[in-house]
Amino acid sequence: MSRRCDLTGKGVLSGNLVSHSNRKTKRRFLPNLCNVTLESETLKRSVRLRVSANALKSVDHRGGLDAFLKKARDEELSPVALELKRQIAKAVLKAEAAPAA
Repeated sequence: MSRRCDLTGKGVLSGNLVSHSNRKTKRRFLPNLCNVTLESETLKRSVRLRVSANALKSVDHRGGLDAFLKKARDEELSPVALELKRQIAKAVLKAEAAPAA
């Protein structure tokens, strides 16, 4: 399993660990990933995702998973999140078409 956020696409970065004597050795900066269950109001079900703590704050700030995915660009989403975004868009179109009929 890759160390990449399902929502923001944030992944592992590399850099140098610099000692007091200024020696440099390679190190990895890992994202703060959390396994969370988020509720989708449009789909009326919960979804398990592996997201960074920063993305979790962004989801909360934008008003939930549906609002976050609606505003997010397709390039920065994982295949799982992209499929969720498509399902939500499909459910919204279906809900709008049903009362008109």
